Amino acid sequence: MKKTLYILIAILFLSCEINHNKKTSNKEPNILFIIADDMGKDALAGYTEGTIKPHTPNIDSIGKEGLSFNNFWTYPTCSPTRASMITGKYGYRTNVRWANQKLSESEILLQKYINKNTDNSYATAVVGKWHISGYDTTINPEKFGIDYYAGIFIGSVKDYYNWPLSEKGKQTISTEYTTKKFTDLASNWIKKQEKPWFMWLAYNAPHTPFHIPPAEMHSQGNLPPYTKDVDPTPYFMASIEAMDFQIGKLLNSMSKEDRENTLIIFMGDNGTEPVVTQAPYTSNQVKRSLYQGGINMPLFVSGKGVERKGMDNNLITSTDIFATIAEIAGVEIDEINDSKSFKSLLSEKKPIRKYQYSEMKNEKKDAWTISNGTYKLLVFANGKEEMYNLINDPYEKNNILNSTLNTIEKKAKEELEIELLRIRN
Repeated sequence: MKKTLYILIAILFLSCEINHNKKTSNKEPNILFIIADDMGKDALAGYTEGTIKPHTPNIDSIGKEGLSFNNFWTYPTCSPTRASMITGKYGYRTNVRWANQKLSESEILLQKYINKNTDNSYATAVVGKWHISGYDTTINPEKFGIDYYAGIFIGSVKDYYNWPLSEKGKQTISTEYTTKKFTDLASNWIKKQEKPWFMWLAYNAPHTPFHIPPAEMHSQGNLPPYTKDVDPTPYFMASIEAMDFQIGKLLNSMSKEDRENTLIIFMGDNGTEPVVTQAPYTSNQVKRSLYQGGINMPLFVSGKGVERKGMDNNLITSTDIFATIAEIAGVEIDEINDSKSFKSLLSEKKPIRKYQYSEMKNEKKDAWTISNGTYKLLVFANGKEEMYNLINDPYEKNNILNSTLNTIEKKAKEELEIELLRIRN
């Protein structure tokens, strides 16, 4: 009788272990979303643009172990890209179409949306650059429904080693190199979590100023203090390498179980600064422009749930980050606002969008652009238009509107105009 009882207990124990393991393997993934600041394709390995590349083994690994996207569109400056991702809306809907413009406090942000629709199943944090509340430093990002915020409130720092750190609604002065400090804050927060987490980690690197990172974080040699008389490229590359170094530290600080259950998204928010632009882009085709060098940015996805590898040519926009991360977090949705989820691409090859859209508006210029992957149309509020065949002319050297359009080009322009009218109305 005792022997039978022991056998039954053993079976029950094993059954519990099996069920426990099953539950663990199927639990919601952690989501690590990393944003690089002012870093285009010309400054990253894995893309053919640019000839001088930084040493970035950790970022390279994220790309090689999963999917790299070749047609990912953002906005030309920092704030509208971030606003579009965190709301899933085009800039003209939120009135954030240029740097330093303020997002309404009535907007439902991604973190709040996830927890509202998953019974508060995720711990959420934003660490690093915020830059979607203008200059109103009275706003604490946690009021938007984010569990934890720490970082720089506005668009940049004057000194990577002496800058205002905002945390939980209070400001102090940090003298730690920003990239390291953000990594430490993110790592410390992650270690405290007992449920699935979503970390939005927005580095300000490699945004200006070109301040030299600690020597152990880069391979650019013994650089003198930066002045406007020297080539800024090594300083720019050193900043990217320091970010990569810290990303490696963050990943290594995670437990094996956490690391295996984490999906990683890495991206650039807009093109590089003109002073560090590399061919085939020209200095007027990068940051602050709607040309490809300003809005066609790096995007890598790897880790938990990513079954495909290699380059994907789907048309993706920054708004799509919202629905994608929401669906990964368990929200049963594949489209909301102006956002279409590309979660399905992590396991299968299929078309997501027929068109992609971006825009800009500041005191001097009001413009918008649309593409079907082959043709790209730029429209300016002053009536000027440009159109490019991105297959034959990927770096926009030949405006085909300067000559007579053929039948195919005319039809493509008409279709782009119809879709543009639909999007903007």
